[in-house]
Amino acid sequence: MNQNIVFLPCRKGSQRVPNKNTRPFAGVDGGLLRIKLEELLKAKLIDKIILSSNDAEVLQIGKEFNHPKLCVMERPENLCTSATSTDELIAYVAELIPQGTILWTHVTSPFLSAETYDKMLQIYHDNRAEYDSLMSVNVIRNFLWNDSHPINYNRSAEKWPRTQTLQKIFEPNSGAFIADASVYHTMKDRIGERVYMYETSKLESLDIDWPEDFEFAEQIYLNQYAQ
Repeated sequence: MNQNIVFLPCRKGSQRVPNKNTRPFAGVDGGLLRIKLEELLKAKLIDKIILSSNDAEVLQIGKEFNHPKLCVMERPENLCTSATSTDELIAYVAELIPQGTILWTHVTSPFLSAETYDKMLQIYHDNRAEYDSLMSVNVIRNFLWNDSHPINYNRSAEKWPRTQTLQKIFEPNSGAFIADASVYHTMKDRIGERVYMYETSKLESLDIDWPEDFEFAEQIYLNQYAQ
């Protein structure tokens, strides 16, 4: 049976937000990592979660869950440096997960729910005949220019068109990448050639990359999720 397997990378040493993965977040011990693992474990369509890290604290938090679906794996140090490329990590995942459907996600998307993960997996499996992968995206319908002219509308036709009529631009938000393991082997990538663009809500699209993102997300979590 084809399993749905999550790959959750959490390397040590965030440069912009120190201890981003595990520092307390909105009063939650274990922070973003604990929140993400709890949500992934609630998803009905996820069969296995591989937590991959070189961080002792990350590995310890994962082990404390003691859940049969959660596999805590120490990643080689040479794949955990700031110089490690995503391409190198993709090759590692291809070896780690030789078959199955791979859902690559990050703890830095704290508002992606179990229901959304299930929905993305279901859409991916239901549309395999047309699409070979799925990627979560933000849809941008704003006025976008390069250094000399618009790139998503024709100014000679209309100087300032209504934004809802502008061409859609898709921005990957790192929330989720879904593809069969065979894509990793043949394409050397976590997406294929025919990608389903899954539009996430503004809240679910939030990706924590800078200190102000962390603080902003904490306030949202406290206002909407904390008991």
